[in-house]
Amino acid sequence: MTGRIAFQGELGAYSHQACQQSRPEMEAVPCQTFEDVIEMTRSGEVDLGMLAVENSTYGRVADVHSLLPKAGLHIVDEAFVRVHVNLLGVPGARLEDVREAHGHVVILPQCAGFLKRHGIRGRVSSDNARAAREVAEAGDTTRAALASELAASIYGLDVLARHIEDHKNNTTRFLVMSRTADHSRRSDHMITTFTFRVRNIPAALYKALGGFATNGINMTKLESYMVGGSFMATEFYADIEGHPEDQNVALALEELAYFTKNVTILGVYPSDRLRG
Repeated sequence: MTGRIAFQGELGAYSHQACQQSRPEMEAVPCQTFEDVIEMTRSGEVDLGMLAVENSTYGRVADVHSLLPKAGLHIVDEAFVRVHVNLLGVPGARLEDVREAHGHVVILPQCAGFLKRHGIRGRVSSDNARAAREVAEAGDTTRAALASELAASIYGLDVLARHIEDHKNNTTRFLVMSRTADHSRRSDHMITTFTFRVRNIPAALYKALGGFATNGINMTKLESYMVGGSFMATEFYADIEGHPEDQNVALALEELAYFTKNVTILGVYPSDRLRG
């Protein structure tokens, strides 16, 4: 497939890396916000959108789950990107020269041990790739960026220290979004993602989820978030293993619908978990 795929961040961001990994044949288009990614995809300005949803160290990416139900888009794939954090400096800089390392607020805690051992102060940037670009523009050997090797190649920086993250399994999950749903694909491991709201009756959530247990379906994610700022309106976001046309999944979804309202299937797609 050729075309364009939008991502949040600047060129060289980990979301850009996800685009190259998942859709190497497509042109990657940077966007300032997740909302911009969604709008460009919805309007047809790009063919697909790449959204980061959770990180194995930091947890879920704020606001993305609440954006998905009203985005008008469909999940068609997932991608797991191994997040290797690198210390990038201007050409000629040495590790011992660096006094400040600039990176996103999420990335700084992920390499706090390395920074402390080397006496480097962390500085917050709005984007890791932007930090790399600004370090390159400044030309200061005492400043470095915490970013990908892709960012180093784009902005002409040297990798002063490679893979400095504290947790060696540091991984980010991304979702590939499209204007059109595709439930036709089949693989040995399918994921169905949906949202729902429970009815206001005792044990509604327990009853709603009971069908997945009795039908032997593995639920790999269940998260809740408030709707419209109300403590009384809670929506749930869930991932299960299986396809809606599988008999056991169909039965479980039927039972779910009985005890809930506003059940919306956001996507049916092959799992990338075995590669993640």
